[in-house]
Amino acid sequence: MLFTRRRLLKRVGLRCLQACLLIFFLIFVVLPLIFRYSVTFQRGILFLTFIKYPKGLDLTKPESVGLYATRNFYITVKDHDQDEDGVRVGVWHVLPSNAVRRFKRELRVEEEVAQDPDQQLDPAPGNERELKELSPAIRSEFPVVLPENEQLFYERLLRMPGGTVVLYLHGNTASRGSGHRSEVYKLLRKLNYHVFSFDYRGYADSDPVPPTEEGVVRDAMMVFEYIANTTSNPIVVWGHSLGTGVATHLCAKLASLRERAPRGVILESPFTNIRDEIRMHPFAKLYKNLPWFNFTISQPMYTNRLRFESDVHVLEFRQPIMIIHAEDDVVVPFNLGYRLYRIALDGRSRTSGPVEFHRFGASRKYGHKYLCRAPELPGLIQKFVENYRDAVY
Repeated sequence: MLFTRRRLLKRVGLRCLQACLLIFFLIFVVLPLIFRYSVTFQRGILFLTFIKYPKGLDLTKPESVGLYATRNFYITVKDHDQDEDGVRVGVWHVLPSNAVRRFKRELRVEEEVAQDPDQQLDPAPGNERELKELSPAIRSEFPVVLPENEQLFYERLLRMPGGTVVLYLHGNTASRGSGHRSEVYKLLRKLNYHVFSFDYRGYADSDPVPPTEEGVVRDAMMVFEYIANTTSNPIVVWGHSLGTGVATHLCAKLASLRERAPRGVILESPFTNIRDEIRMHPFAKLYKNLPWFNFTISQPMYTNRLRFESDVHVLEFRQPIMIIHAEDDVVVPFNLGYRLYRIALDGRSRTSGPVEFHRFGASRKYGHKYLCRAPELPGLIQKFVENYRDAVY
């Protein structure tokens, strides 16, 4: 009987070992090989378009996340001259606080303005003189803002002299209506900037086209061109997380425009390139020390042009750069943002604009998403924008 029990234990132990080896083989060999040979899998892991929150959000109604006086509209992006249908992307245009206060009756947001604590604060600098001079003519032209004249009204305010526009490029997952992104828009609105945010292809209510690096940069280019074709006011590009890769690639493509290029670039939680970011991401802890990590994970994404090489692109445009990063960021580690700063600082030409770096201590617990809550951030943004909004590099 003892002999039988030992045989049984040995058999169970053997089966457990076989099961462990099978699990190891599936997780550490099969999955990486699938990743290597599946571009769809690579795009899915990089862009995470399947992660959607908050649930049930109607992006045609920005007021549902507290963004009253915000226009929702769509832009068609054509990837090439023969592209007849194009890709439709959803866009928000958030009006600056001073314009909202002055035209609250026409916008029918008097109650929202009265209940918004941000509107009760001392106003930030803005184009107050231009607003005061032009508001009677605008009121006579737009006694009330309705769906039929909404586009004309918003574009009229966008063209008003003295304004500043921020083009916000969000990171992966979710949509332009996510909570932490709305907090950024509200901060920028309070500083009296027009804010444009949009969802890349494959995200939210934009067309369900599988995103690529070239595709999302093309989407950003089209939104930038819409703004630049509507107003001569300066544009600042703000990228967060994956959006920093889009921002630097976009600015590299726009570098030859000179006067009509962005006047400055703000990079929030940036990385150097996707190869570095993947190796240092928490999800890679199980895999990064495997001998075949580069062969199955890093190299295939590079081969398939999913690179987001900000360390290359920051050297290809001359606009001033401000980098902000939290020390407790676990999604994009702090040292990647600092490394990008050193690359830009040491590698850009002497005729390029300045490069700033602002660190936020780990004890403040801003992490990857909530630098917008830092009390000193509005002052840093204002100083950066005012210093460079009229400069051409």
